Amino acid sequence: MFKFDFNDKSYKKIHFIGIGGVSMSGIAHLLKHLGYEVSGSDRNASHFTKNLEKMGVEIFIGQKKENINNPDLVVYTDAIADDNEELIKARELDVPVVTRGVFLGALMRNYKYSIGVSGSHGKSTTTSMIAKILMHSDVDPSILLGGDLDDINGNVNCGNSDYLLTEACEFKANILNYYPSMAIVLNIDEDHLDFYKDINHIVSTFIGYMKNLDENSKAIINIDDENCLPLLDHIKGEAITFGMENEDAVYNITNIDFDEVGHPSYDLVSEKFGTHHFTLGIIGRYNIYNSAAAIIACYETGIPIEIIKQYINEYKNLHRRMEVIGEHKGGIVMTDYGHHPTEIKATLGALSEHKKGKLICAFQPHTYSRTKLLMEDFSNSFYDADKVIVTEIFAAREKFDPTVHSIDLVEKLRENGVNAIYKKTFEDANEYILNIIEEGDTILTTGCGNPDVLAKMIAGVSIED
Repeated sequence: MFKFDFNDKSYKKIHFIGIGGVSMSGIAHLLKHLGYEVSGSDRNASHFTKNLEKMGVEIFIGQKKENINNPDLVVYTDAIADDNEELIKARELDVPVVTRGVFLGALMRNYKYSIGVSGSHGKSTTTSMIAKILMHSDVDPSILLGGDLDDINGNVNCGNSDYLLTEACEFKANILNYYPSMAIVLNIDEDHLDFYKDINHIVSTFIGYMKNLDENSKAIINIDDENCLPLLDHIKGEAITFGMENEDAVYNITNIDFDEVGHPSYDLVSEKFGTHHFTLGIIGRYNIYNSAAAIIACYETGIPIEIIKQYINEYKNLHRRMEVIGEHKGGIVMTDYGHHPTEIKATLGALSEHKKGKLICAFQPHTYSRTKLLMEDFSNSFYDADKVIVTEIFAAREKFDPTVHSIDLVEKLRENGVNAIYKKTFEDANEYILNIIEEGDTILTTGCGNPDVLAKMIAGVSIED
């Protein structure tokens, strides 16, 4: 097992391949803060790489073997292929090389209290909810987020306590590298099928994750999700369950209501703390689950309930999570990170309940494999939109696959009665959307590539903002 100990300075100089990613940049930021010499490379510059440069991190745009300058350790993201020049060079020089997931797992073991938030959907939102509450308590945590949160001015907080809060992603079974003192599992769904065989493979991976937890740990599990139920038999520490109108849950969500805008409120009932009422400042039924998990995690960490109530109510979304970018012709322009059928369906459902005009959705599919393997699910996820624009697939880590195309999804949507159209580029989509926007409309761009760029084009906001 790879070890990384803050007290052992064997690795003083660390190079990150793919440093511009939200997780990698956060880890690099934390290590620079702790006094390590940090460098890294990425294919493109971003606000993450620019922020790191301001800290004194050496950033290379473009990945070449010359960037490997005698590091003690190389960390690389899952998107990096074995033929990467820097990776090859590091291995030729016998420099220790580890994946981001392995390194994060080793990093977590430096903290007495580590909180890992996992699940197919809602990780970033739930982690940021916990972050907001902890930042306004006596706890001074280190935090690694999957998005930018205004309360910490970005995606990372460098704390001075024994607490680390981080997302725990299941991609490529990375969760098997993690041994947190508190593990949250929000849900388990079919995703990353370029790696996993099927849902059973995903569930068995989460079971393996539960087996990592020791007798003193706490596992917070959503038992309304049937795929989470098999995990309960493999928890050696305390199993803390939650659910909605579910009397079998340790924490039961009841008396759900929504205001005229769509903000939920509800009671959370438990023998541990009685009954408490919570009101959210964000919309979406799915955020009831996310917020309940955050509330439970903070209460179980010892945060006073009144602090939890105040800051869960004051919480606003991460950037790119139902984020309002601006307006055009009296229509509101938003962007979201949702890239899985379940997420898109939930977000559109939440927006449609309180829309005034048309709900227009521009979707940028993410990866050929996800688009192809979940095509049927995607074709049934856009019913709440009045108009759907599908752009070119964002390939991300994958090579071109000629067997799947965005037009395939558009045709499926049309077969299902959805008003859908294909527009290859953001420029094409922007021109089309600008011609159909009317006062009162809601325009949502969604996907985990860069659909926020399209939203900014529509709203007339600088892409650099």
